[in-house]
Amino acid sequence: MSRTADEPLSLGTIPVSPPTLADVAELAGVSRQTVSNAVNNPELLRADTLRRVQNAIADLGYSPNRAARNLRTRASHLVGMRFTPAQEGTANALMDRFVHSLVEASAEAGYHVLLFAGDPTDPVSGYDDLLRSTAVDAFVVTDTFLGNPQATWLELRRAPFVAFGRPWDTPESTHPWVDVDGAAGAALATDHLIEADHTKIAWVGWRKDSWIGEDRRSGWSRAMRSRGLVTSGLACRVEDAVASGREAAGRLLDESGPTGFVCASDTLAMGVLHALDERGLQPGRDVAVVGFDDSQVAQVVPGGLTSVRQPLEDVAVEVVRALAGLLATPPKMVPGVLLEPTLAVRGSSQRR
Repeated sequence: MSRTADEPLSLGTIPVSPPTLADVAELAGVSRQTVSNAVNNPELLRADTLRRVQNAIADLGYSPNRAARNLRTRASHLVGMRFTPAQEGTANALMDRFVHSLVEASAEAGYHVLLFAGDPTDPVSGYDDLLRSTAVDAFVVTDTFLGNPQATWLELRRAPFVAFGRPWDTPESTHPWVDVDGAAGAALATDHLIEADHTKIAWVGWRKDSWIGEDRRSGWSRAMRSRGLVTSGLACRVEDAVASGREAAGRLLDESGPTGFVCASDTLAMGVLHALDERGLQPGRDVAVVGFDDSQVAQVVPGGLTSVRQPLEDVAVEVVRALAGLLATPPKMVPGVLLEPTLAVRGSSQRR
């Protein structure tokens, strides 16, 4: 049945329009520009005026039109990050944890993370297209273990970015970065074994051309020497693979007879566990093993693998804080931030 001209239109048939900036201005008794300032430049308003506008926004449920604001400021509120899948045959799921934390921290700051792929053999591939299209406001660089060619490339193009990882090969760089103290983590693991009365503690680490691997190795070496313990014949550098860790552990067990292992990664630690199993040795009771990164594998392997845990949630918060500084007007440079890891102790390092 059709409605006559005199009949009121049912509210159920009217799409309810969301509150507008003008509605907020009317309720708060201020101008539209004052409402705009309250949203975008609150420092320009008196405290009582700002409070009145904020109360009106809350009462009406007003949400600023971000898309329209993006058109005016040419800001996308997107942060680009190149993401590569975890290598097969490893226990490395570190970046999965970091990405999840970064997405949450970015959302709280009003940003979204745009993941993109790149040629694994070319550390700067993928950045150029996004930079040319102005699709993102800034980048998060994560693969600094390869060196910093992408950081140098972005700096030359004056593209805002924050690195998860120190500028290992260009220490004079001034770009903001956040990192975890790997040397402190390896020293923490070594001290843990020393306090459990181990004196022959082996190191299984990465190849010498790995800055991160050498940084972690320095923590093991420092902790051993500070207690007057020898390191000669107790260190091995290999590829980051389970098979490499297994082979290195077997060689060290045969040649030096360590009672404990500290490893540069959980992947290598898993290789050590394989080597112990082949010899009928029990982790913790016979030989102690500590990994690095506290992967999901470390948490579910029988008995549990003791491992150095990186504070990735804190890393993400610091990265977003640095990004906010870079994208502020005027930009604010944040100095490098080095965070301390912790040790997740499980059965592989405890005598039972």
